[in-house]
Amino acid sequence: MSFWGRFVYLRLKGGFLHYQKLIIMNILLVFAAAILPVAILLMYIFRKDPQPEPKSWLYKSVFYGMAIIIPVIVVELLLQLLLFGPEGKQTTIFDSTLNAFVVAALPEETFKLLALWLVLRKNPFFDEHFDGIVYAVCVGMGFAAIENIMYVVGEESWHSVAIGRALFAVPAHYAFAVMMGYYYSVYHFIDHSPLNAIKILAYPVIAHGIYDAIIMGFNVNPYLSGIGSFALIFFCIRLHKYVFKRITTMIEIDKNKNINC
Repeated sequence: MSFWGRFVYLRLKGGFLHYQKLIIMNILLVFAAAILPVAILLMYIFRKDPQPEPKSWLYKSVFYGMAIIIPVIVVELLLQLLLFGPEGKQTTIFDSTLNAFVVAALPEETFKLLALWLVLRKNPFFDEHFDGIVYAVCVGMGFAAIENIMYVVGEESWHSVAIGRALFAVPAHYAFAVMMGYYYSVYHFIDHSPLNAIKILAYPVIAHGIYDAIIMGFNVNPYLSGIGSFALIFFCIRLHKYVFKRITTMIEIDKNKNINC
């Protein structure tokens, strides 16, 4: 190969490798944007735990949360087909609200509860009130991680999608998980009443349904976006205040129990 031929070949090869590196870097950046809010919330709840759980059980919980994405998608598609037909069109606020509660919230929270039950039913380390919240958050964040990747990857405007979901969707899944874990522990350690058993699933489904109903209402009626945005922010603030109190309550119960022991 002549000098100039080799020169052109090396330039082309270098440009191709550079282009490959840019693609890989972009993919890694997208995945990092999707995973980072999940990792932050997991680290937060781990640091809150006065008696940290074994890492193997935490990893198992996260994995179960990831695994349920498959049956959730299947059930949601079937429900959407049943309720809204092949095209899945929603033309009224009633339609979007029905979609929010029945198609989205109910299947997702039900499978999260199933995953949580599978993790805790024979878990010898489930011995503190706060543990229910920790394991529920692991399940919820595992699910949120896969869901976030599905939403962010492939989007041209992935930056705005990732930011929006980091501020609202992922923290919402965290809050639903705290509610589920709180009432799971209440039922397991404090009061075996049927009402508390119902609350384990009912509270996360109601909160999740309200959150999704506000979001999905934007798509049906764009004129509601202004008041809907205010309602979403107001609801999220109230939701996180509620779950923060539940976290504090469980930590205090465990602290007092250990003092009395």
